[in-house]
Amino acid sequence: MSDTPDSAVQTVRKYIEQHRAAFLGDLTDWLRIPSVSAQPDRAPDVRRSADWLAAHLKETGFPVAEVWETDPADGGAPAVFAHWPSDDPDAPTVLVYGHHDVQPAARADGWHTDPFEPVVRDGRLYARGAADDKGQVFFHTLGVRAHLALTGRAAPAVNLKLLVEGEEESGSAHFRALVERERARLAADAVIVSDTGMWSETTPTVCTGMRGVADCEIELYGPDQDIHSGSFGGAVPNPATVAARLAAALHDDDERVTVPGFYDGIAELTDDERALIAELPFDEAAWLATARSHGTLGEAGYSTLERVWARPTAEVNGIGGGYQGPGGKTIIPASARLKLSFRLVAGQDPARVEAAVRDWVAARVPAGIRHRTTFGAPTRPCLTPLDHPGLQAVTRAMSTAFDGAKIRYTREGGSGPAADLQDVLEAPVLFLGISVPSDGWHAPNEKVELDLLLKGAEASAHLWGELAAALR
Repeated sequence: MSDTPDSAVQTVRKYIEQHRAAFLGDLTDWLRIPSVSAQPDRAPDVRRSADWLAAHLKETGFPVAEVWETDPADGGAPAVFAHWPSDDPDAPTVLVYGHHDVQPAARADGWHTDPFEPVVRDGRLYARGAADDKGQVFFHTLGVRAHLALTGRAAPAVNLKLLVEGEEESGSAHFRALVERERARLAADAVIVSDTGMWSETTPTVCTGMRGVADCEIELYGPDQDIHSGSFGGAVPNPATVAARLAAALHDDDERVTVPGFYDGIAELTDDERALIAELPFDEAAWLATARSHGTLGEAGYSTLERVWARPTAEVNGIGGGYQGPGGKTIIPASARLKLSFRLVAGQDPARVEAAVRDWVAARVPAGIRHRTTFGAPTRPCLTPLDHPGLQAVTRAMSTAFDGAKIRYTREGGSGPAADLQDVLEAPVLFLGISVPSDGWHAPNEKVELDLLLKGAEASAHLWGELAAALR
C-alpha cells in the first residue's frame, strides 16, 4: 500500500489535469503517423515517427534525444534514445523501454473509423498504437514533468533514459545488436518496460516477468520422390508418419514435455506466488471464450494461469507432408515437415533447449529418413523476484496512482525483447503498464482508456522518487 502524502498525490493530479489537453493533442499528432514497421512502403513513416518523438522529447526537457540507426540496408528501423541526467551525483540510472512502431491497420479490417485518425469516444482514445505502444511510451513525458512539479527539481531524481525501438511489431530483428552496440550509453541500474498491461480496469496489477521462446522447423526426407504406396508401402520409412510420431511423442499423458533435460534449472513457482495468482478474479469460461476454445488442457498439477505464465510449454505450430489436394493419392511422400515452438521460463537457457530438442529428434528419426532441424533466433525469459526493491518501488508508485489500492502481480505468457535488455545490460526488468485486455492490441478498433492513461502518467510521476530511494 502507498504511504505517499495526500498533498503529493493532489499536486501530481492537478499538474496532469492542467496539462491533459496538450498531452492528448500531442499524442494524437503522433498517432496519426502510420509507423507500420512490417510494411516496407511505410519505412518513411517509421522514420517520421522516430523524428517526431525525438523532437518532442527535447521539448519535454530531455537534454539528449537522438534517432539511432539499426541496419537500414537490412530493413532495420530507427530507434529513439533520450537521456535526462539527474542533478544528484549519487542517483541511480533507470532506462525506460517501449516501441514507436505499430501493427498494420486498415479501415477494411473492421475499424469503425480510420485507424490513423484518432477519435475520442466515451472516454476512450481509438487509434492504432493508442495502447500498443505509443500511448504507454507517451505517458512518461507527462509523468516526468509532473514529477518535477511535485519535487521542485530541475532534473529527475534518477538519471532517466529512454529507448524506444522501431521494429518491435516486426520481430525486433536488429534490437539485440543495437543494445550490444550501445551498451555503454544504455547502462542502467533497472529497466522499466512500458509495453504491457493490467489485469482489468478495477484490478490494478504489475507484471513481474515474461516467458521466452524458441521455435524450430524439422524437415524430414524419405524417398527421392513420391512413390507408390502399394508397391513400396510397409517396406520403406514414411516421412509423414515420422512427423506425426514426433508430434505425438512431444508430451506424455500428463502433458509434460518429454524432451530430456527440458525442465532442468527452471524457477519453480513458490507457494506464495501460487497464492498470489489464485487471488486474481479469473473467469475461466470468459477466458475460453476469448481463446475461441472449447476446453482447457495442460500440464497436470497447475492452474490455467500458472500454465500460461509460469510453466514452459511445447506446441505443434504446423505439420504437413504428402498429398493435400482433393480425393486420394496413394503415395509415400518424399518429404514432410513439423514446426514447433517452446515457451521458456526463468532458468531455461534457449541454447540448452535447442541442443536438447536436436538430440531428441535425432534419437527418434529412423534409418532411411534424412532430417534437418532449424531454429530461429530465440528470446530469453525474464523474471523479477517479488521482493526486489525495484519491483516494490513500482508497486508503491502504482498504488499511489490508484488511491492506495492493493496491487496484485501477473506475468506475461508471451515473449518480447525485454529479456535482451536484462541479458546485455545485466539489469533487472520491471514492468509498468496500464493497458487492459479490452484495448484490443493488434485488433481492429484498438483503444486506450483515457483515465487509465493518465493514471500511468501519475504512476510515472511517483516512480522516479521511489526508485531513487530503492536502488541506492
